[in-house]
Amino acid sequence: MAVTAQMVKELRAKTGAGMMDCKKALVETDGNIDAAVDFLREKGLSSAAKKADRIAAEGTTYILEQGNDAVLVEVNAETDFVAKNEGFQTLVRELAEHLLATKPATVEEATASTMSNGLNVADHISNAIAKIGEKITLRRFVVRTKTDNDAFGPYLHMGGRIGVLVTLEGSTDAQAAKDVAMHVAALNPQFISRDEVSEEDVDRERKVLTEQALNEGKPENIVAKMVEGRLGKYFEDVCLLEQSFVKNSDQKVKDFVKTTGGTVTEFVRYGVGEGIEKRQDNFAEEVMSQVNKG
Repeated sequence: MAVTAQMVKELRAKTGAGMMDCKKALVETDGNIDAAVDFLREKGLSSAAKKADRIAAEGTTYILEQGNDAVLVEVNAETDFVAKNEGFQTLVRELAEHLLATKPATVEEATASTMSNGLNVADHISNAIAKIGEKITLRRFVVRTKTDNDAFGPYLHMGGRIGVLVTLEGSTDAQAAKDVAMHVAALNPQFISRDEVSEEDVDRERKVLTEQALNEGKPENIVAKMVEGRLGKYFEDVCLLEQSFVKNSDQKVKDFVKTTGGTVTEFVRYGVGEGIEKRQDNFAEEVMSQVNKG
């Protein structure tokens, strides 16, 4: 069958692949559009495999709310440029919608699950890799459920570089919950309250503070009292409710939350790429390596 420009255009619209790739796929499959889509998928999977060892430490976080359910997801790519790509952003929305609808327990379970288009998540991402040209990974996500008497606080900072989802139980003040999420994005607390800090962590901090005080030459009879005072500062650093509220430094977060009549029961904060070792390219070395090859 002769391959027409209209067929190439249709296949390109379906897959987003390049024009020459679409033409080759149609030639290989004798003009069968569905078979050509599969041909390009297979080609995409091969391309994705070649990118598997690349480092994807850029990307975005995204939050989607539907009724009493919400999802916070981090999807990574190799460059910040691609993170702003419309195709990448569409993929992130599609993944969030799927995660919210299916509520998988783990990333592994999520990537094996089937989307509404009939593809599993892993293949859907691989197709996006083939179109976009960079390694893309679904790194992590959380799905949360509340009641009608609670509020979610979603907040995305710097276009998704940081994503925070707060659950405020016993209050429907969504703006207050979002304000708390904004605070979490800014100060990055590790715990909600002192009760969540392990005894081991407190003992370790107490030991460090004790040694500091003794090294400062403080008398032993007042060191213990000094250490307990300094522990208060430690709790302010790591506990959300103990911190000074970013929107009103004269008020503690716990006092602000109290005005809502609710309780912060959970927060999740994702910073894009945190914990991923980023490759540091040396541009000069790269140029010289190409020159030497010549």
